[in-house]
Amino acid sequence: MFTIQYSTADEALSLLRSENNVFIQTACAAPQQLIKAMIDKADSLFNVGVYQLHTEGPAPYTDARYKGIFRTHCFFIGSNTRKAVNSANADFIPIFLSEIPLLFRRKIIPIDVALLHVSPPDKNGYCSLGISVDVSLSVIENAKHIIAQVNPNMPRMHGGGLIHVSKFSALVKVDDPIPEIHIGEPNAAEIKIANFVAGLVEDGATLQMGIGKIPNAVLSKLIHHKQLGIHSEMFSDGVIDLIERGVITGELKKRHPNKVIGGFITGTRKLYDYVDDNPLFELHDASYVNSTTIIMQNPKVTAINSALEIDLTGQVCADSIGFQLYSGVGGQMDFMRGASLSPGGKPIIAMSSTTNKGESKLVSTLKRGAGVVTTRAHVHYVVTEYGVANLFGKNIQQRIADLIHIAHPDHRESLAKEAFELWNVNID
Repeated sequence: MFTIQYSTADEALSLLRSENNVFIQTACAAPQQLIKAMIDKADSLFNVGVYQLHTEGPAPYTDARYKGIFRTHCFFIGSNTRKAVNSANADFIPIFLSEIPLLFRRKIIPIDVALLHVSPPDKNGYCSLGISVDVSLSVIENAKHIIAQVNPNMPRMHGGGLIHVSKFSALVKVDDPIPEIHIGEPNAAEIKIANFVAGLVEDGATLQMGIGKIPNAVLSKLIHHKQLGIHSEMFSDGVIDLIERGVITGELKKRHPNKVIGGFITGTRKLYDYVDDNPLFELHDASYVNSTTIIMQNPKVTAINSALEIDLTGQVCADSIGFQLYSGVGGQMDFMRGASLSPGGKPIIAMSSTTNKGESKLVSTLKRGAGVVTTRAHVHYVVTEYGVANLFGKNIQQRIADLIHIAHPDHRESLAKEAFELWNVNID
């Protein structure tokens, strides 16, 4: 038998000390009641390091007024930390998602207090990490204190994210809604991109894709496909319809056949209810889900990712706009490489040809300060609303020509001129 003693959030955060390192669980699983209690304790703290991937909801600890009290270190930048990172009130750590667990397991980054958000315990005393396993397991293995808010609204997930109540230093009861992510309708350009990408997806493929209008639009175009599988660092509502139609079955996957595999989930309550205690879905550690050697074992891995800009030789910038840090490395390279090594695999970068301001995302040279997430040697397919460029095995001249042909027509002439000036390449 086991006994459970609950405390208030303020009581639980009494375990936090100055100069501690704190980990906050990822995305929609960020434990907001515990975060609030941490902020309430700010006046008695100094030099607390906060480590996280991106989180949904407020991140008040990044505010400039807490300088000297909290210092946030982001493995991925979200909208709630972007201002702080670019004003030097928080930091960005560039790293592949697959390697973040190594930082905790090797104690390169020691964690004193882990703040988690879990499902209620089952009859055997096991709580689920719910919709965010990703890097949390590696933290749990090494944190000195594990504090969790226990929420009946948190889905109970199958897979690797179970933790016994005896492992917690403190548990706090909450009954809060899980944050939901609603994706709007795609525009005309995004629909065209989705059609091109869907044309690259073969029957029997194993899909990786993120969240957003383009991934959702791609999924909506796959209703006539067969025997698709999912092995992805994350997934959202778009998979539900394809599962119910019998399109996503996972039956041809070599790793976890007949299962939908991920690291974390973001979506709506419909998705959270659908995955709750559903053995079809499993969430696992990011070092496993995003392992290139695991990914490549599945057939026809089709990895669909995006970018902020791509130069005409194929260098992909996905984490910054010039010197402005915008998002992160994430799992793009994990899956781009895994897909390229998979039998029949296709690594794809899909993006609109222009920014909201009408600037070309296909450029002769990346902006000064821009970071390369996917190198020109790793890129294969690039898709815009104007077509598909397959750069695999192409020389620089061929790449330049292919990418200009899928640029927005308003920018093709200037790109061709720049290509001649920089590389002495003539574009017909």
